[in-house]
Amino acid sequence: MPLLSWAMKPLLFLCFSICMLVQVNAGTVSGTVTAASGELLPFSSVTIKGKNIQTNANSQAYYFLELPAGTYTIICRHVGYERVEQTITVTGAAQTLHFVLPLQKVNLKEVVVNSGAEDPAYAIIRNAIAKRKEHLQENDVFQCEVYSKGTMSLRNYPKRFMGETVDFEDGDTSKKKMIYLSETVSKLSIDKPNKVKIDVLSTRVSGKSDGYGFAGARFFSFYENNVQISSSLNPRGFVSPIADNALSMYRYKYEGAFSEEGKLINKIKVIPRRKLEPCFSGYINIVEDEWRIHSLELQLTKQSQMDFADTLRIEQLYQMLGVNEWVVQSQVLYPSVKIFGFDAYGTFANVYRNFNTQPGFDKKYFNNTVLKYEKGSNKKPVSYWDSIRPLKLSDAEMKDYVKKDSLEQLRKNPAYLDSLDRINNKLKPMNLLVTGKTFNRQKHKTSFSIPSVLNSIQFNSVEGWVGDLAFTFNKQYTDRKNLSFTPHVRYGFSSEQFYGWGTLRYNFGEKYFSNITVSGGKRIFQLNNDNPIEPFQNTVSSLFYRNNFMKLYAADYFRISFTKGVGKGLTVYGGFQFQDRKPLENTTDYAFISKNKASYKPNYPVELLNGNFTAHQAAVVNIGIQLQPGARYVEFPDRTINIGSKWPVFNLQYVKGVNGLLGSDIDFDRWQFSVRDNLNLKLLGRFNYRVQLGGFTNTNRVEVQDLKHFPGNRLFRAEDYLTAFQLPQYYQFSNSAHFYTAAFAEHHFNGLLTNKIPVIKKLNWHLVGGVGYLRLPQTNYFEWHVGLENIFRILRFDVVNAYQTGAPARIDFRIGSSISIGGSND
Repeated sequence: MPLLSWAMKPLLFLCFSICMLVQVNAGTVSGTVTAASGELLPFSSVTIKGKNIQTNANSQAYYFLELPAGTYTIICRHVGYERVEQTITVTGAAQTLHFVLPLQKVNLKEVVVNSGAEDPAYAIIRNAIAKRKEHLQENDVFQCEVYSKGTMSLRNYPKRFMGETVDFEDGDTSKKKMIYLSETVSKLSIDKPNKVKIDVLSTRVSGKSDGYGFAGARFFSFYENNVQISSSLNPRGFVSPIADNALSMYRYKYEGAFSEEGKLINKIKVIPRRKLEPCFSGYINIVEDEWRIHSLELQLTKQSQMDFADTLRIEQLYQMLGVNEWVVQSQVLYPSVKIFGFDAYGTFANVYRNFNTQPGFDKKYFNNTVLKYEKGSNKKPVSYWDSIRPLKLSDAEMKDYVKKDSLEQLRKNPAYLDSLDRINNKLKPMNLLVTGKTFNRQKHKTSFSIPSVLNSIQFNSVEGWVGDLAFTFNKQYTDRKNLSFTPHVRYGFSSEQFYGWGTLRYNFGEKYFSNITVSGGKRIFQLNNDNPIEPFQNTVSSLFYRNNFMKLYAADYFRISFTKGVGKGLTVYGGFQFQDRKPLENTTDYAFISKNKASYKPNYPVELLNGNFTAHQAAVVNIGIQLQPGARYVEFPDRTINIGSKWPVFNLQYVKGVNGLLGSDIDFDRWQFSVRDNLNLKLLGRFNYRVQLGGFTNTNRVEVQDLKHFPGNRLFRAEDYLTAFQLPQYYQFSNSAHFYTAAFAEHHFNGLLTNKIPVIKKLNWHLVGGVGYLRLPQTNYFEWHVGLENIFRILRFDVVNAYQTGAPARIDFRIGSSISIGGSND
């Protein structure tokens, strides 16, 4: 043994010496990338010729490379500028190598343009369009590593917003500040046409040690006809400059050509033919003969029918992997937003590297999870990030990490959290009157919410003026797990009746969302327990028009329900409810209008009943399943989020009124099957539909509360066009039919057609239209509507026409809003 140890010593010493020699001889190369004018060129690509080594400059155009000793040729590229190569010998010392890139010189002598002749750009674009599908299908299977960095900063912001002081709680009163910074390293795997998976290996968010950062690893392929960037920007998407129909959407101008690595690159200026079309503007560079994209610099603006953001600039740079094998090397997005006094801008950069075009995926590799954050991905140390990032942090980014990470530690101090709570928990007049207020105790992860006066004061013809108060206590355990309790008290000043009930909710589910709700007490219900009329709406219609549309009853009740996600798009749900139901009558005739007007109608739907129901007891059981095949998931270490599917949502429900259980008087069985979907037709708009089939198989005793209700609407404010009819009385189509069919459909044109109408296109109002249909054994009902939406971004106006068997046609209008005013009875 001693002999072996003695013999190993020279070998160990040799290995140590080699390692030290390599370490000593390794060197760093760094510098900045600028234009000849001195302008910084951020996110420029820096690669080692003949090596699989690359990096990118950061937002300050600074790059950094760590290389073993040797001689290297370093290539620097930036969209719109000439490629520059420099040779350097790396030693153990740190070396500086700056790059100055001249503007891309284009040669117009290559092509002769005659007066009145078609611009040469059109022939190039036609060739690119002809080769679009071929290039789209290239690299149909690959895997690569993606480094993503996202930042958002403010140039300005208002002191107050919606009555609240704007405070970022960072101790900085400057109007210019970074509000978001994240880095992510992920593995992008693609097996075209439909298999995509992103595995996040590491992620970091400034100021949130347990946060998960921006993981937009996928790049936007301009070989697609329609470039889908974000539904919030434009759900129609945007037309690629080399789409099949691009020639009808764009004009092109040949700017010249330049050479790179023996290839001729054509520079084409892209110009939308018309304003307010979903089109890009800018430049796209096309490789001669191959007719593929070399690089591009395109922009979207409000003139591109872009919502929310003001501008979005996109830069992409491609690289050759081998002969006729090109991949995206980098993609940078530059968004800019001005809204409600906030002036924000950002950069979201992706660097693609380490491509494997023969990954050999296992058959089970691709599944319903399209984005997965690996366990421990957000726990990497700072030293790890310093060793792997291809984009050196800018000075502002380094300061942001230090500052916000320090603030995060401070926020863990109970005394500091208490001081923040004392400031944020101050009750203001706007909270009291309109918005309500939530009081937080951050160190205990608890909150207490109170309603506003607007939500708490109501009026109806049964109770008169009503004081309705609901307070919510909430305890947060994890992102997915929380417990809340809502005690609810209510008093009617005309009826002189007091009601009180409580609701306990527990949300949980480590992988899939689940929920249990228990509620009980004595309360007021609407005859349709789905609450088709909001209290605020009924208050206004009663006081100003004497229309008491809300029909109420009282009940001592107990209810328990559950929802359980089980994966693969499947959710099961069910519940039990017992009610001791008692009819109520009007107790007041008060209204703001003259008393010699007609009195309130009885507190029952006269379109359905001849008198009020008799007191009874009801025990009801319901169970159902909801399925969306092909559901896709984002998977975090502690939870999974369903992000939808290309398939519709199917729902099957069974409801049983159990006679004799706890003295229950009712006896019925009802089933329902429904299908709904939201179809993005891209440039053609968005089409939504909902179809319901169902009926009663047993009607031994069905009370009005247990009927199948198809709610109507007698207010000018529109109800949801996919769940309610807009013109009938509220209970006109409540029924116990053995079979019924209902269908709703609506198409949102999202700017299609209206972008051709001069005034409307400038206002950015969008055409919308739809239909509703109901078939019952004794009647058919049909209505259609057409209107304009996106009015001031939140309003819509529709004209509605209705037709019913044995009744004259009707026409009316409805005004819709995305803002809900007033609370509900829950």
